[in-house]
Amino acid sequence: MNTPARPRGRAMFAALGVVFGDLGTSPLYTLQTIGQDSAGRVTADAALGVLSLIVWTLLVTISVKYCVFVMRADNRGEGGILALMSLIGANGFTRGVTLLTGMGLMGAALIYGDGVITPAISVLSALEGINVVTGNAKPFVMPMAVVILVVLFSAQRFGTQRIGQAFGPIMLLWFVVIAAIGAAPLLHHPAVFAALDPRRGLRFLAHSGTHGALILGGVFLCITGGEALYADMGSFGKAPIRGAWYLIVLPSLLLSYAGQTALLLEKGQTDGNPFFQLVPTWGVYPMVLLATVATIIASQAIITGSFSMTRQAVQLGWLPGVAIQQTSDSVYGQIYVPCVNWLMMILTVGITIAFGSSDRLAGAYGTAVSTTMLLTTFLLYRAMRRCWQWPLLPAAGVTGVFLLVDGAFCAANMAKIADGGWLPLTLAALVFALMVTWRNGIESIRRDLDAHPETPDRFLAQLAAGRVPRVPGSMVFLTRSAEKVPRLIMDHVHFTGVLPQHVIALSVVFEETPRSAGPKAVAVENVGNGLWHVVARFGFFEIPDLCAALAHAEGLHQDFDPASVVFVGARDLIVHKAGSGALRRWRVNLFAFFYRNAAKIIDRFNLPARNVIEIARQIEI
Repeated sequence: MNTPARPRGRAMFAALGVVFGDLGTSPLYTLQTIGQDSAGRVTADAALGVLSLIVWTLLVTISVKYCVFVMRADNRGEGGILALMSLIGANGFTRGVTLLTGMGLMGAALIYGDGVITPAISVLSALEGINVVTGNAKPFVMPMAVVILVVLFSAQRFGTQRIGQAFGPIMLLWFVVIAAIGAAPLLHHPAVFAALDPRRGLRFLAHSGTHGALILGGVFLCITGGEALYADMGSFGKAPIRGAWYLIVLPSLLLSYAGQTALLLEKGQTDGNPFFQLVPTWGVYPMVLLATVATIIASQAIITGSFSMTRQAVQLGWLPGVAIQQTSDSVYGQIYVPCVNWLMMILTVGITIAFGSSDRLAGAYGTAVSTTMLLTTFLLYRAMRRCWQWPLLPAAGVTGVFLLVDGAFCAANMAKIADGGWLPLTLAALVFALMVTWRNGIESIRRDLDAHPETPDRFLAQLAAGRVPRVPGSMVFLTRSAEKVPRLIMDHVHFTGVLPQHVIALSVVFEETPRSAGPKAVAVENVGNGLWHVVARFGFFEIPDLCAALAHAEGLHQDFDPASVVFVGARDLIVHKAGSGALRRWRVNLFAFFYRNAAKIIDRFNLPARNVIEIARQIEI
């Protein structure tokens, strides 16, 4: 079922604390990074040109592309690039959608790459505000950031329900404060309003030459949290997210960037972080504290988003099964994925130690998100044509504008590959290879199981003839096969020589929609001879409960009790098939490693451990 409706005002307020953490803290490092790329000296034309680029980037990319168009491409209320990929029918490497599927998977992989950098650069940039007051604390910034990050990741196992209640008020205070300190300098430098003219930014780029690419890469940092608007749409709804953006977040960001630009016009140079230089000396320490809390919230958002995307990828068949813990009995989106959490912590802490400061890390930040935004635009075009039934010219026109902007930012960020941009791209490439290998491996297993010499019809004939001894009791065989009598049942008879009186072949199917409901959610077919074939359908956003699904299944024998029945699964040993394997040996070894370590059926399907047995088999692929 969908997330319960809540008053729009409360939902908009709550969205501030989750959706806009990354976007809202971007003023901490955007102009600082651009200033460093400008070698310190800032002319009036350059400052106004940069501000114009920032203003129109926020308007075109976030206000128009994401809030108006991308958020319209919801998959029954859910968002995110994997949900979009499923919406347009590209959840598999089939004819006609192979390229789109690859784009969607790469976009998801890039979000993981961005997810390990966002907490590091956000917390570092907040703590570095202390350097405005004293340089004595500089050696302690990186160690303090490491401690905060370790505590943040360690706290994930407790869930974020209670902490989340405080996120909205803190982020509202953050936006009010950055708007106030940004508005003050505008009274003395009203010339910054000239940046509202988009020609300022275009002329600046035209006269900047190759240096403009570096500047454009820095400008992109102001929208690095844009994907969160779409990814978190299912938790808050479109209207609250749009309302929070237009009424609170956008005005606050514009005032903050305008105020920093006014400061640069006054000083004529950049030395340090202009964001903290706007703050009176007495307010720097409180501002550092507030900024640190705000960046922790921003980090929490990307961590939670990574958990959610992992669940979607697992249930759409692109990642191995992992243990997923529900941390709230009232908020469905509150989940904890231990293996993802600890892996992200190791990578994030390692990156923080290796780079040491936000300005060094800025080179690694942006390449992943800019590429994801470009890939999202390609998928959006497919949604315009396939789902919205738009004519070719309007769809191509709108997409062309977005591709021009996204392509420019993506190209600019590619110039930072040598300065650290390789890092998220490398991580994304590894995740992408894992996703594709996992899907190929699962499909190879299915082909091997379907090629069993014993046919279902022959097996059913043996049952009807009484050649297979039957014993009292019930068993549920979990199978990936669509066959009414899967190989697992025949393997059980081969190993034990008997079959229970009541047997259910249960297939779990994850739909390309967020949630599955209605009479088709559980389909029951009586195969005969005490056998039933049951298909339980779940959405990719659900945590499957097989006992509950079977309890609501109509058509099973009256004595069937899901709480006491024995569930049978397979524990397969994957080996490479010499000579004719579907995958190369290194991919088979990679798949076999993750297959062995994937979450077991007890963890994935909420089954009582005492009622589960597994049959070991060797499968060659």
